[in-house]
Amino acid sequence: MRQIHPSAWLLAGLSSLLQVLIFPLPGWYVLSWVAFAPLIVALLRARPAGILEIDGSVDLQAAKPGQAFLLAYVSGVLWYAGTCYWIYDTMHQYGGLSKPLALLALFLFCLYLGLYHGFFGLLLSLAVGPGRDNRRALLAAPFLWVAVELARTYVTGFPWNLLGTAQVDNISLSRITTWTGVYGVSFEIMLVNVAVATAFLVPRKKRNVLLIASLTAATVLQAGRLVDAPVVPADHAALLVQENIPVDTTWTRDNFQRTLRELTDLSVKGTSASVPGTEAGKIDLIAWPESPAPFFTSDRLFREPVSQTARTAHSWVVTGAIGTTSAMQNGTTASQVFNSAALVSPSGDWTARYDKVHLVPFGEYLPFPKLFAFAGGLTKEVGEFQAGVSRAPLDAGDKRLGVFICYESVFPGEVRQFANQGAQVFVNLSNDAWYGDSGAYAQHLNQTRVRAIENDRWILSATNTGVTGSIDPYGRTVARLPRKERAVLVAPYALTSVTTFYTRHGDWFAWLCAIISAGALLTRFGLHLKSGKKAEASS
Repeated sequence: MRQIHPSAWLLAGLSSLLQVLIFPLPGWYVLSWVAFAPLIVALLRARPAGILEIDGSVDLQAAKPGQAFLLAYVSGVLWYAGTCYWIYDTMHQYGGLSKPLALLALFLFCLYLGLYHGFFGLLLSLAVGPGRDNRRALLAAPFLWVAVELARTYVTGFPWNLLGTAQVDNISLSRITTWTGVYGVSFEIMLVNVAVATAFLVPRKKRNVLLIASLTAATVLQAGRLVDAPVVPADHAALLVQENIPVDTTWTRDNFQRTLRELTDLSVKGTSASVPGTEAGKIDLIAWPESPAPFFTSDRLFREPVSQTARTAHSWVVTGAIGTTSAMQNGTTASQVFNSAALVSPSGDWTARYDKVHLVPFGEYLPFPKLFAFAGGLTKEVGEFQAGVSRAPLDAGDKRLGVFICYESVFPGEVRQFANQGAQVFVNLSNDAWYGDSGAYAQHLNQTRVRAIENDRWILSATNTGVTGSIDPYGRTVARLPRKERAVLVAPYALTSVTTFYTRHGDWFAWLCAIISAGALLTRFGLHLKSGKKAEASS
C-alpha cells in the first residue's frame, strides 16, 4: 500500500466522485465518458519505477495485482456509498435497526459490492503485457468491465446502476440495447474512457492528438441525446393508481376499509370518461401497485372491493397483493406467503396470479439468518416471502401482460423472459416509498426505462409513491404523476408481439465479453510462461 504513489489514490478518488455524479439525483450523464478514465490511469501508473523521466518527474508503472485490487476496491466502496446511501435510511427507518447498526449495514454492503470494482482492477493488472506494455490491458478493459457487470448480475444479484443505464436518455446510443442489452452501452462508455485514459499514458507529444480524438468521439456519441425518436402510436389506455400509502401506517379495520374505499372510488371515477384514440374507447386495464397495505389475496374484505371495481369499470384489474398458498410441511398444513400480482377479470373473477421470483435480500427474506441476525428487523417489518417459479405472462382477454414487481426491473436477463414468452406489454408494480426522497426512486425508474428499450415494449409503471408513469419502447416517460400524492394516471400504451434480438438471445454479448476476457488473461499467462522459459534457457 505504501508503494502506491499518492497521485494514484487521488485519481481513484476522483473516479469515484465522477461515477457518483453520473447517476440520479445529480444525473450529470455526460461525465460517464470520462468517469472511469482516472481509475484506469491510476491502475496503470500506480507505483514508482525507481527512475526519473527526462523532465525530472517520477516514472510510474502499472500497479501490481494486489495494489490494483486495493485501488479499484476503494474506488468501488466509495462509489456504492455515494449512490446507494439510501440503504442506511431504509434500514434505520423501516428495518428497525439503530443508527449505528444501519450505518454498519451500509458499510458492509459497500465493502461487499466494492469487491467487483476490485476484481476489475485485479484483472486489468493481470492483463498488462511484459515490459510494461499497457496496450493489452487497455484493449481488454471494456471486455473486463462488462464481464464484471455480468458477474455482479448473476453472482451477487445486485446489478443496480449498471454503467450503460447512465445513457438511457441517449436515444441513438441506447437502441444498441435491443441487440446487446444494457451491457453494450456499458462497453461503449468504457471504450471511450479507455481512449481518454490512453491519452494520459502515451508520451506527452502524442497526448493532445489522442485527447482531442477521444473527447470528439464522446461528444459525437453524447449528441445522440439531441435526437428525437419518432412518436410511438398508442391505441390502448390503462389507469395507474398511485396509492401513496405511508410505509409506517398503523392498520385498523376502519383505516383498512377507508383506504380501500378511497382507492376503489378513484379507480371507478378514473375509468368513467371515454378515451379517444383507443381501440375500446375507454380504459381497458387498471393497475394497483405493490404497497405496504395488508392486502391479502385470500382476504374477502380485500377481494370483494377489487372485484366490484372490475365489474363497475368493465375493466381488467392487476393489483399488488400478498398471495397465500397452503402447503404440506412435515405432515401439517403451513401457509406460504408470496409477494404477488393478482389479475381480476371484468366480471370480477380472480383469474391468475404472478408470484415474485427474485426477492429482495434483507427486505423480503433474510439470507444466512445466523450470520445476518442483526438485520432481522427489516425482514420482520416486510415479511418472510417465498419465491415464485414462473415468469409466464398473465392473460387478460386480448392482452398478455408481463408483470414484474419492484426490484425485479433491474435484472435485464429476467425481464426479457416475459417478452420471450409472449408478453405484449410490461407492467411494473412497485413500492418506492422505502427509498424516501433519496436518488433511489429516480435510479430505479431509469433502470426500468432501459428494460423498455431492450425489449421494444411499453411499460406501465404503477408505484405506491412515484414515479408512476407510462414508458414507451424508446424509454421515454410519456405520461407521469407527481410523486407522493394519491392520484390516478390515464396511461397510453400499445401491444406488440415483435421480439428484439436481445429478447430472443439474452445476455449473449456480456457472455462473449466474459469469454474474450478469459482468453486475454490466458494468453497473457501463456506469454509470461514463455518469456520465463526463454530467460531460463538464456541463463
